[in-house]
Amino acid sequence: MGDISAERRRILQSPPPELVAEATANPGGSVAAIDSDLIGDPNGYVPGETVQGFWRVGEDGKLTGEFVENPNYGPPKDNFSKLTDSEHWLDWLGDQPAVAVRDSIAQILDEQVPGAVLEWTKVLDAPRYLTAGRPQPDDESNVIVTRASIALSFALSVTSPGHKREILQGAFSWVAAGLDQPGNRKDRVWLDLRADLDWAETELRNRIYLVGQPPAPGITT
Repeated sequence: MGDISAERRRILQSPPPELVAEATANPGGSVAAIDSDLIGDPNGYVPGETVQGFWRVGEDGKLTGEFVENPNYGPPKDNFSKLTDSEHWLDWLGDQPAVAVRDSIAQILDEQVPGAVLEWTKVLDAPRYLTAGRPQPDDESNVIVTRASIALSFALSVTSPGHKREILQGAFSWVAAGLDQPGNRKDRVWLDLRADLDWAETELRNRIYLVGQPPAPGITT
């Protein structure tokens, strides 16, 4: 990435117009320095790791010359903590829920654009869950889980042959049916770009019952 110190001196000697404008708009605050090589559109989602640091701004709206480095600066990494830190039952996703979700997203992207590579994924909010079941015949206080589902909001980076890196946001949903019938489990996933989590949760209430159901008469799938 070159001599960062020399680059900062150059910026201070001749601040780019956009930095000057940001400083003017944030008197007494700070302006983030973003490594554009690590992201696609800097006006979209910006992972914290891509921020090199912050320029301090004086009360007069001008750069003070002080630069505070970001200790976490570097290539963005996966962050599934909002999923894995949940106390919700996730056994239906296997021993490694984060790996299962990441692999599913990567597969969807590759199916849409062959050769697409998922660089990183971040779960942005606490996921939403829906679970269905039936009482055990001999103990109605216990429930046999028959269906499980999850919806989560994400930001991700993807590259593909002949295309620039893209930062995408949206909602990922996964429904599994037939959990009480070994060998007859059915799964389906959705990747809804630009969709928010509330919308995905509402859709999940319908989708959880779509999986594993026979098609309606006269409809082919």
